[in-house]
Amino acid sequence: MITIHQPRRLVVGAGSRGEVGAWAGQAGSTLVIATPVTSGFADSLKLSGKVTLFDAIPGEPDITTLEAALEAARNARPDLIVGLGGGSVMDVAKLVAVLWDSGQSLADVAGPNRVAGRNTRLAQVATTAGTGSEAGIRSLITDPGKGSKIAVESPHMIADLAVLDPELTYSVPPAVTAATGVDAMAHCVEAFTNRKAHTMIDSFARMGFNLVGKYLARAVRDGEDTEAREGMMLASYYGGICLGPVNTAAGHAISYPLGTLLHLPHGLANAIIFPHVLAFNQPSAAAKTAEVADALGLGQGLSQRDLLSAAKDFCAGLGIEMSLAVNGAKAADLPRFAADAHAIRRLMDNNPVDMSEADVLEIYRAAF
Repeated sequence: MITIHQPRRLVVGAGSRGEVGAWAGQAGSTLVIATPVTSGFADSLKLSGKVTLFDAIPGEPDITTLEAALEAARNARPDLIVGLGGGSVMDVAKLVAVLWDSGQSLADVAGPNRVAGRNTRLAQVATTAGTGSEAGIRSLITDPGKGSKIAVESPHMIADLAVLDPELTYSVPPAVTAATGVDAMAHCVEAFTNRKAHTMIDSFARMGFNLVGKYLARAVRDGEDTEAREGMMLASYYGGICLGPVNTAAGHAISYPLGTLLHLPHGLANAIIFPHVLAFNQPSAAAKTAEVADALGLGQGLSQRDLLSAAKDFCAGLGIEMSLAVNGAKAADLPRFAADAHAIRRLMDNNPVDMSEADVLEIYRAAF
């Protein structure tokens, strides 16, 4: 059995961000959560009434970031919260929407289905094509003390409105476009080859990774290719739907310590790890892996070794630096990364084949 949650309204297309104000109507007070870069799009949402902007969201938001955003919300007392940004922004927006006036704390809601409810409307306006956070019911926040991520899951965090406007992604640099695009693909592929895989989610996953194969290189090559940008936003959205009922697996578990401990951007971490886990899982998910390889143009009938090489070439061909060492990792760090990743059982247990801590360490060493 699966349950699928989707935003109550989805608007897709160039210029669609301007629909937010019309949908919101005469909201008395709106809090827009953004980054210093995405805050520049706030006026184009055409919001009326009092608008407060909180734009102090970093690439990997932590508990301190969330507390500052909650303080901004308690001062603004919003009727509407708008997440205007990528996954980090939208994850914070979800948590602020359910926590600012609820009397619950982050500790109270950590884990699945512990959120009491939500009184404030929530709109999510994506400015990247990667996490698919606008589609989902999960939020991740880094706990800097533990060097790990806190996951919150609740249907109360689903957006009332989600907007996919490809024009908002025109200015995303090629390197970020590439990395976040591979992250979107990883969501789809890890759900597709998952122990919890489901026929209906497989359909969303297929749509997602086929769109990546068709459009990601184009979006990297020409940032203002509207068709490619929209295709990638849809791929990201479909990946976000996959996360709810099925979720990711070892690929994301192995990527997380690279964000929390090495401070790599989430998309880059996933891109570096993706080829290694795809090849590792091939014997246990041969038919589905072959389908992914075909969609990405990697070739047919590939051995594990050739699949790994082709997948690495696919990512490197997008301009992604695939070496952990070049991205700042030290060999001495790898055992700690492996121990932390292997302990993320909520994801590792989804992998189609059991992966030992030694297996995880070997993947880090192969990616080093």
